Formats: sequence, C-alpha cells, structure tokens
Amino acid sequence: MPRQVFFYDQPERFVAGTVGQPGARAFYLQASARGRITSVLLEKTQVAALAERIEEVLDEALRRSGGDVSIPAAAPQELLDTAPLDLPLEQEFRVGTMALAWDSVDGCLVVEAQALVEAEEEDEDSAAAVFEDDDNGPDMLRVRLSGAMARVFAKRALDLVAAGRKPCPFCNLPLDPEGHLCPRANGYRR
Repeated sequence: MPRQVFFYDQPERFVAGTVGQPGARAFYLQASARGRITSVLLEKTQVAALAERIEEVLDEALRRSGGDVSIPAAAPQELLDTAPLDLPLEQEFRVGTMALAWDSVDGCLVVEAQALVEAEEEDEDSAAAVFEDDDNGPDMLRVRLSGAMARVFAKRALDLVAAGRKPCPFCNLPLDPEGHLCPRANGYRR
C-alpha cells in the first residue's frame, strides 16, 4: 500500500492529548485544519521527549538568530489550548520514529511523526529511506508550526505528562489509586 503523508502547514490546532485515567492513558498527537483531523497514537515518553526537544530547538534557533526570529521565550497565554482532543478520535497509526527541525528560511518548526515499522521488516535500505518522501515509506504526519504555536504545543505536552499519577515519596515510582508495593519499603503496601 502506498505511503500516506498527512501534511499540515500552520494548522489551526496541533496538540498532545490523552484518553483514559492516569495509569491507563493513551497518548495522541492531533493536528486539525479546515475540518480535517489527523490523530496518531504514541507513548508518554515520546510526548515528553518531543516537548523537551521542541523547547531545545526553539531556544537554539532563537540564540543563533540573535533574536531576529519570531519565537517567544515562553508560550503566549492567549494561545494556550486546554480543550480536549477533537472528535471523532480515529487513530491513523502508532508513532515509531519522530524528527524535528527548524526551517530558517520560512521561520517555522517542522515536526514529523512516522508510523511504527515492524522490526522484521527493517533493513539497512529501509532505515535510510525512512525520511525520504517516496511512495514506499511508512505513513507520516508532517506539521509546520510557527514559533509561538510550537511553544504552546510544548507547554501543553509537558503539563499533560506531569498530570499523571503522583510519585511515591520513597521510590519515585507512580502510585496506583489502591497503593503500590514499594521496593524501598521491603514490599510493604504504601
């Protein structure tokens, strides 16, 4: 089947969101524009890594330009998006590989999330072709964001990851609502 590329150039909305209760949440990236919605499933650690890396790339682009690019130092309050994910929530694919880059010509951040490729299908040729735009690669979500929208995405994503289960004060593992067996308390339930 040919590759599908879901492309959004300055979408109306690009957010990370969840479905479910802490401890059993499913994490999504969702882009929407002009009535079109694309949702992709990913892991909590991928959301955290993407948000942290976006902040680093934006800070570096701002530093290298000497302040000549329109990237706010923090997420503008008027652009913050706290609304839930748009419905219908239909997963296009599970994210495997992500990439991002600052496009200095257009002054925007490019985020790419590619579908997970099964390990037995991978070889040296497919690994090299992952980021090529040919018809045989994995499905991909590609989004181009302004500096302000990228900051807003990163803030929401980091807040989302931090809103999970509270950590145990002894072992720092997440606490379940019914408690957990703490390895630092020799198996006594906390």
